[in-house]
Amino acid sequence: MKIGILQCDHVREELQSKFGDYPQMIMSLFANVAPDFQFKLYDVQALEYPEHLDECDAYISTGSRHSVYEDLPWIARLEDFIRELDQAKKKYFGICFGHQIMIQALGGKVRKSDKGWGIGVTENQIYQAANAKSWMESTKPDLNLIASHQDQVVSLPQHVNIDVLAGGAFCPYYMLAYGDHFLSVQGHPEFRKDYSSTLMDVRRNIIPEERLAQGKTSLTTPLDDQLFARWVVKFFNA
Repeated sequence: MKIGILQCDHVREELQSKFGDYPQMIMSLFANVAPDFQFKLYDVQALEYPEHLDECDAYISTGSRHSVYEDLPWIARLEDFIRELDQAKKKYFGICFGHQIMIQALGGKVRKSDKGWGIGVTENQIYQAANAKSWMESTKPDLNLIASHQDQVVSLPQHVNIDVLAGGAFCPYYMLAYGDHFLSVQGHPEFRKDYSSTLMDVRRNIIPEERLAQGKTSLTTPLDDQLFARWVVKFFNA
C-alpha cells in the first residue's frame, strides 16, 4: 500500500538529528505493523500535491505549529485537497493539525482552547460509537497517546455525520471518523516519550509550570501507540 504523507511542518531543526522529522516518525510508527507500506512525501507548505488522487492509496496529514484558522494560502489549499479526498471517498488520516483541518474543511470550528495546553500522555475514553468500527479491535475502555496542542475542535460540522470515537473532559472531540474514509485524532501516536519530554523542555517558557509538571509525570503511563497504529492499518484496508 502506498501512503502519501501531507507534511504540514517540520520538527525543530535542532531536534531533527536525534528524533528525525515528522515523516520519519510516522514511518517508524507503522514499521512493525505494516512493513509493506511505501511512503511518498508532499510538502504542502510548498504547495506540493499529487498530480491525481490515485497516486497514493491513502493519505496522512502531519501535525504543525500553525493553527488551521490562520489565513495562509497553503492552509486554504490543504482544505480544498481534503474536500477533494472526501468527494472521491479516498482514505485520509489526520494527526493533531491534520485532525483539526479535516473538521474545518468539512465545516466545523477550531480555536485555541481555554483549557490550555494538552501535553504528555493523555487518557481519553473510547466511546460506544467505536463498537460499530470493525477495524477498532480492543477491549480497552480508554486510549493513551501523547499530546502537544493548544487548539481544539470546538464544534462539529452540521451537515455531515461525524462519529466521535473517543474523548474526555479536556478534549471532547479527541478521535473522530467520517464515513468509511476519514479518520483523525488530536493526539500524536507517532511521538516518542523522549521527544515529548524534550519538546516540553523547549517550551518551558510558554507552558505553565504546574501543567508542565503534570505533563512530565504523565510520561510514566504506558502508550497505546502500536494498538492505534494497527487500527489505522485496518482502517486503510477496510
